[in-house]
Amino acid sequence: MSKITFYVARHGKTMMNTLDRVQGWCDSPLTNEGITVAQYLGYGMDDVYFRSAYCSDLRRTRQTAQIVLDAKGQGDLPITEISGFREVCFGKFEADFNMTMWGEAGKRFGYNTLDEMSQAFAEKKVDFRAILAAIKEMDTLDMAESYEEAETRSQEALREIAVKESAVGGGNILIIAHGMSILTMLSSLGGRYLLHGTLENAAVCKVVYENGQFTVESMGDLTYVEKGKKRDIRN
Repeated sequence: MSKITFYVARHGKTMMNTLDRVQGWCDSPLTNEGITVAQYLGYGMDDVYFRSAYCSDLRRTRQTAQIVLDAKGQGDLPITEISGFREVCFGKFEADFNMTMWGEAGKRFGYNTLDEMSQAFAEKKVDFRAILAAIKEMDTLDMAESYEEAETRSQEALREIAVKESAVGGGNILIIAHGMSILTMLSSLGGRYLLHGTLENAAVCKVVYENGQFTVESMGDLTYVEKGKKRDIRN
């Protein structure tokens, strides 16, 4: 089977990101800032030819994918939506303020403020697996997903695409997904050791699939965006 290189990027900034609202299965369009950063990403990838493109079944990822492809001159490339790449569902907390959800989760671990919770996460005293477990336990709608559930579906989607694409030849594949879904998908494949800080909008994670194995080469790479800013044809 041939070597496949995945460029897995988080979508551009959305309205709900700007309002600091929880955005899992809920959706909102890109803001002007989100559109611009997606264009920068496309400009910065002008020397990467994509054979195929995928995104989740939420419109913020499809909108981002189309903008990226348009900006890099591959606007006619079909985009396939894959539900397995959808963001984690946060149940009753969907569309609530982030400080409410993360604050309530933090109290489960003895942190009284969001700042304390953020500091504990940065110091690796608490991880996303435990946080999502707490959110799932607090969810009265019984819809919130566990880390394991999100990891399973996202990794299954990635492997299915990898097997299919490598069977017909090597190449580069674009995937536009979401912050938490990318983290749950790539952490156990080696990504947890490569990400320092948060996964920003339009940040790229590079993953190679060869001989049936995945290798995460980078996480949260913003150099494509920075490169795109310098090549912005509007300046």
